[in-house]
Amino acid sequence: MTGIIIYHNPICSKSRTTLALLKEHSDNDNIKVIKYLETPPTVEQLQDIINRLDFDSARQLMRCNEDLYKTLKLKDQNNEQLLLQAMVENPKLIERPIVLANGKAIIGRPPESVLTIL
Repeated sequence: MTGIIIYHNPICSKSRTTLALLKEHSDNDNIKVIKYLETPPTVEQLQDIINRLDFDSARQLMRCNEDLYKTLKLKDQNNEQLLLQAMVENPKLIERPIVLANGKAIIGRPPESVLTIL
């Protein structure tokens, strides 16, 4: 992968701040913005992100405080493939923003943390 990819939610203030930081510290032509609520990542893309983040489980990439997480009873789900599929089908469950650059990934919370992988 070349360039920078941000999985972005424009209504999220952390995501907007992260994107602004990326634009400030890199070439804008080098940034690919994916509005993940409109274009969710695939299971394979999510697994790649989880691997780059060095997470042990898909759950670590999930917004566990979302009402949808509770409604879908994902707390009791231990099947990784089902957790990944839940995020594909319900991208609102994906933590945000996620930035991929230089073969690494990071969640922009706080937004300044993304500067460590540029």
